Amino acid sequence: MAQKERLLEIRKRMKKKRPSFRRVESWRYVRVKDSWRKARGIDSQTRKKTKTGVRSPSVGYRSPKKIRGLHPSGYQEVRINNKNDMEMLNLSPKKHAIKISGRLGSKKRLDLIDYAQKRNFHVLNLGISQKEMEEFETMLEDKDFLDEEELEDEDFLDEEDLDIDE
Repeated sequence: MAQKERLLEIRKRMKKKRPSFRRVESWRYVRVKDSWRKARGIDSQTRKKTKTGVRSPSVGYRSPKKIRGLHPSGYQEVRINNKNDMEMLNLSPKKHAIKISGRLGSKKRLDLIDYAQKRNFHVLNLGISQKEMEEFETMLEDKDFLDEEELEDEDFLDEEDLDIDE
């Protein structure tokens, strides 16, 4: 475990020093986008890898192999859509962290968060604070968002508001 934490720290330091690899002369022309492309010019300083050229991606910039692809927290990310996904994948709370699909609505999302937290899983994208989650749950339990008496008292559609020409 200590080795994993040490490697994560090394990766963090390496990431700070790693340059943002920009395409040559992307800062000069609007038509040339920022996304990296290998320099192929016959006199290109970047292709020749001189000091004056732009830094090129190379193997030395990679993160340590044992932690490659892991979340910064040290867990493996697993995307979940429903409870069955958690059961079918045989996940371990010590190794895996859960990322809940963005397609889920708040009601199913809350159920899935509760289910995951009861099994001691780390949820990466809660999206809301614990206090907001409790308020939302109490609101769902009440289910009476508007009283029927309030609806009867208020006239939503007055005859004066409707401009219907006959």
